Amino acid sequence: MPKTFDLTFTDDEVEILVDALEADHEGYVESAKEARGNNNRADVATFTEAAQRIEGLLKRLRPLVE
Repeated sequence: MPKTFDLTFTDDEVEILVDALEADHEGYVESAKEARGNNNRADVATFTEAAQRIEGLLKRLRPLVE
């Protein structure tokens, strides 16, 4: 079972986290596209998984700042 943490953030801090995660997400999506263009399947899988995991976290955080 994954380890969980209870944390408290201000609205501003959550917005900062969302902004940073969105930038990371974009980077991983672009890296996956480049890897796909280079026919590097291992990197495509790695970058795609990272982008998906970040997207999952963003789906949980975005409603907190909207």
